[in-house]
Amino acid sequence: MIDRSGFRPNVGIIVCNQRGDVFWGKRVGHRSWQFPQGGINGDERPLEAMYRELREEIGLLPEHVSVMAWTRGWLRYRLPRN
Repeated sequence: MIDRSGFRPNVGIIVCNQRGDVFWGKRVGHRSWQFPQGGINGDERPLEAMYRELREEIGLLPEHVSVMAWTRGWLRYRLPRN
């Protein structure tokens, strides 16, 4: 669901291993990299969306993941056109 300002509730996930290495995924068809992320569906809770996106995008299951922290509120940003 997109709000009046044009934003859609979304989860963005920073994935790191025990050594502190951070995962960046290359975007298909683009010359850019990003963290796993995606929109929250219907009545899905943010944590459910996070687990779904991790499974869909990089194959991680809940038993592979430990949530270390999350933001207190929503962050809003606009992507540059290019």
